[in-house]
Amino acid sequence: MEKIIDLHVHSYISDGSYSPAGLAELAKERGVAAFALTDHDSMLGCQEAAEAAASCGVGFINGMELSADFESHKVHIVCLGFDPEHPSFRKLYQKVRGIKEARIPEMIDFVRDKGIDISLEKVRPFARGNVDRYALMRFMVSLHMYERAQPIWDNFLDPAARELGINVNITAEEALPLLHEAGAVTSLAHFHKAIGLKGLDRHEQEQAILRLHEMGLDGMERFYPNYTAEDEAFAAYMIDKYSLLPTGGTDFHGTNRPGIELGTGIEGRMQVPYSYFEQITALTRQE
Repeated sequence: MEKIIDLHVHSYISDGSYSPAGLAELAKERGVAAFALTDHDSMLGCQEAAEAAASCGVGFINGMELSADFESHKVHIVCLGFDPEHPSFRKLYQKVRGIKEARIPEMIDFVRDKGIDISLEKVRPFARGNVDRYALMRFMVSLHMYERAQPIWDNFLDPAARELGINVNITAEEALPLLHEAGAVTSLAHFHKAIGLKGLDRHEQEQAILRLHEMGLDGMERFYPNYTAEDEAFAAYMIDKYSLLPTGGTDFHGTNRPGIELGTGIEGRMQVPYSYFEQITALTRQE
């Protein structure tokens, strides 16, 4: 059987439930030959994951899932193999972290006004580094309000950001060149979702992806757990027609997104080939 990989994985540094090291151990247990840690707008767990992966004999690529504004859309860009110390990445990262850590006390006030017993003091123990939106989410997950984490964003945190006027991200046009300068390979995540290009027809999606490609986007996710057959066919068409770099991953969040397993997705239906890992590591000079 061909070795499989997972290039879209979250830890508890953002909104997953596993530690970075725990993901490496789980990858070994599940027979996943290599993975990338792609926490939302954070790379704090990459060193821990890399060290654990090396100990477990699992391949690893450092990564981050970047939130970006693109025209009238919000998109996620999987960034792989960047140099975290490169000045261009540090410039981008400082801006991104400033957005995610902005006006946290006011976001807490918004959530409290919705009837949730929350305070900055209660949230602080859930921070990984500075208190950010993900610390609020982790605290609220601990309240067992929902079976999944997504309703916390839908019902509280995203509305708070909109009301406060901070529902903005770095633009794809600004971010992509900086990521390239730092050696990253970049891939459009889940093009079919609301955080993506949902609402556009196939021709419009094609043109939007081409515009991103012109800005510096290298590729797109060829495999994703809840792609329809038509979504998969469109991704394959785009990758083949425009020589885009194929990536793929489960968007694994552990218990915060039940029903999706590391490496295999929903009911074992995903298999991202190891050749994708080899191609990306060759481009980024990582091993």
